[in-house]
Amino acid sequence: MASTRKGSVATSIARSEATTTDSGAVKSTTRYTDEEWAKFIAEVEKTIVVSSEPYSCPDVGGPALAETIDHTLLKLEARAVQFDDLCAEARVNGFATVCVRPQWVHKCAVDLRGSNVKVACVIGFHEGTHDLLHKAQEAKQALRAGATELDIVLNYPELQTAQYASIYTELATLRLQAPHPTCLKLILETSQLTTSEIIAGCAMAAAANFDFVKTSTGFRGAGANEADVRLMAACCERLGAGVPADRRMRVKASGGIRTIEDAVKMLEAGASRLGTSGGVWIVKEGRETAEQSRGLSPPAAAGFERRGSRPGLETRLFTDY
Repeated sequence: MASTRKGSVATSIARSEATTTDSGAVKSTTRYTDEEWAKFIAEVEKTIVVSSEPYSCPDVGGPALAETIDHTLLKLEARAVQFDDLCAEARVNGFATVCVRPQWVHKCAVDLRGSNVKVACVIGFHEGTHDLLHKAQEAKQALRAGATELDIVLNYPELQTAQYASIYTELATLRLQAPHPTCLKLILETSQLTTSEIIAGCAMAAAANFDFVKTSTGFRGAGANEADVRLMAACCERLGAGVPADRRMRVKASGGIRTIEDAVKMLEAGASRLGTSGGVWIVKEGRETAEQSRGLSPPAAAGFERRGSRPGLETRLFTDY
């Protein structure tokens, strides 16, 4: 079984058993009914307190900002040379990962060999309604090809119809297949969910021992917004009660993050990771902002100043993700 966050609220109810399917694959099953999950989620929702205070944000001019960024290229028509550029940019800027589709994982892993940049792969992208076998096969392929992080799309129509046992079975099975230290992120697609459904999604992710909950695919509806990120951060804190802070589930904001203003807003709302194809520009703006604050460049008239030309569109900004 995957390792658990001992003492957390979520894992106190999540007790699962491993079974074997007809094909011989290992599958995790829950002992709890949809009604029992619903009762647990309702109790969690009653205790969620969303903070309006800013969370800590890395120095916008330092390397810690770049280390929050998953440098992303998910456009279907992207060409091999664009992934070479994506990886080169990630190396130079010190991004946390490059985030790509399964067929590009091996190429990126080879391109990034010898660096600290990891490869993240999307699973069940972008609808999330693929069956468990499909998602498990994609995850297995990605891990074999060199991915160390998996961004898995939640089957949110099941969440909307309160099929919690089915969701938990899927998530726990994927966690079983990709145990720690593989980093698992659950994409909720928050633009399609109510507040209660976002809380339920976070609860299911925590119960299955996921490492992050993530706002959006960037391919359906609006992307990240401050209110949803704050709500998700509050859920992570509540569901991680009794767990050391460095082991709690965290938040990844993605969708529409294009500028340093966007990045700072999401980080101060509680995000620890940012999914964006605009990372090069964000880091550039951050360095210029830091220089201005130190008096090394002319001050901006108001807010963040944009100086120079924006990096070209050849290797970034392929989607709003």
